[in-house]
Amino acid sequence: MAEYKTVREFASDEFVEKKSRFIGHIAPVSTEEEAIAFINEMRAKYRDATHNVYAYSLRENQIKRASDDGEPQGTGGVPVLNVLNGNGLVDVCCVVTRYFGGTLLGVGGLVRAYTEGAKIAVAAADIKIMAESADLSVTTNYGLYGKLEHYLNEHGVLVLSTDFGADVKTSVRLRLEEVSAFERDVVELSSGSAVTEKLAEGWNEM
Repeated sequence: MAEYKTVREFASDEFVEKKSRFIGHIAPVSTEEEAIAFINEMRAKYRDATHNVYAYSLRENQIKRASDDGEPQGTGGVPVLNVLNGNGLVDVCCVVTRYFGGTLLGVGGLVRAYTEGAKIAVAAADIKIMAESADLSVTTNYGLYGKLEHYLNEHGVLVLSTDFGADVKTSVRLRLEEVSAFERDVVELSSGSAVTEKLAEGWNEM
């Protein structure tokens, strides 16, 4: 997996269905321990709720877990997990809290309600794309900088910083699979005079 989607930070939203109050909460997590800690945090905060249904999906070992928390089997956790999967989200945990309003929703109604609870949590969240990437520096003379700047803008390259010293040193971030083509383009653009150096490699937000 060269890239993945997750949420930037905690988000929540709520709605009412036949007097039952549903609150969807979502948060970024990277381990099962973090997911369980988030679930326990929501359970503690909403300890007077009827149910705290949850699901989480982790990139490492492709772990996926879901719990109906006392609702009829398959009506809570799986619908929440299906929303996470449907949005292509990993390293994320979603808890949907329910305060029972006195009217039974039935199996179909519960599935729809918990699906909606997860959907509004996702909609409230800021989604970010993480990719295997490399940070590079490109050193050019001032005469070439304009051409490089035009190239970066035209190709939508993420510029991290620009240092105007004796020469111009521009730091950029690229997906790993884009690095070789970028380096070739810089050589061609500068007739071999620009110096490209790889600074770091890893998973970064794009």
